[in-house]
Amino acid sequence: MTDMPNLDNRCFRIPDTDSLFDATPSTHPPRILLLYGSLRERSFSRLAAEEAARLLSAMGAETRLFNPRGLPLPDSEDASHPKVQELRDLATWAEGMVWCSPERHGSMTGIMKAQIDWIPLALGGVRPTQGKTLAVMQVCGGSQSFNTVNQLRVLGRWMRMLTIPNQSSVPKAFLEFDDNDRMKPSPFYDRIVDVMEELMKFTLLVRDRSDYLTDRYSERREGAEEVSTRVNQRAM
Repeated sequence: MTDMPNLDNRCFRIPDTDSLFDATPSTHPPRILLLYGSLRERSFSRLAAEEAARLLSAMGAETRLFNPRGLPLPDSEDASHPKVQELRDLATWAEGMVWCSPERHGSMTGIMKAQIDWIPLALGGVRPTQGKTLAVMQVCGGSQSFNTVNQLRVLGRWMRMLTIPNQSSVPKAFLEFDDNDRMKPSPFYDRIVDVMEELMKFTLLVRDRSDYLTDRYSERREGAEEVSTRVNQRAM
């Protein structure tokens, strides 16, 4: 390609549908990890996440909720801490995630952020979140807000996740759950159904193609340069 001298033809690929849809569909249930952002005995972010998990299970997913109680502050303990290992193992296991946080002082809680901070961008040469799906939710103590879900979207992008378009924000969450800690029928409940349905669709769509979708020219080029350097060193 003489008109693009900066392009490394060894690493340039033209995206095509054959490669995109070449993957054999997985047959196991989609694996979804749910994180919530409060340690309160009656945590509405936990209750919302539990409702989401029930819906996902009804749609055929395998779900796991991570309990953040006992998780140390980021960098206050070694990564070998049992709660850190539990979280990282779940992040590796998952094909998609749900993040649900209360809004506190106009943002996500520190408990929510600490969980995300403990999930590294790379773990043993593998990016545990790259190419996986994400749904974001928040619960509010007062009127409806979208501060927290907007921040969670930024983090999802930073973690190289595919954050679905739909989202949930539940205002005055203390009014939305009954005495049995189940969510009452409402448009807010219906929205959570919508979000989980969309998460399942996107997870089924991308989970077998995440390697192809996240294959990047810059990383192929970097790898090619390393190989070239190594071969040339051996030849010297």
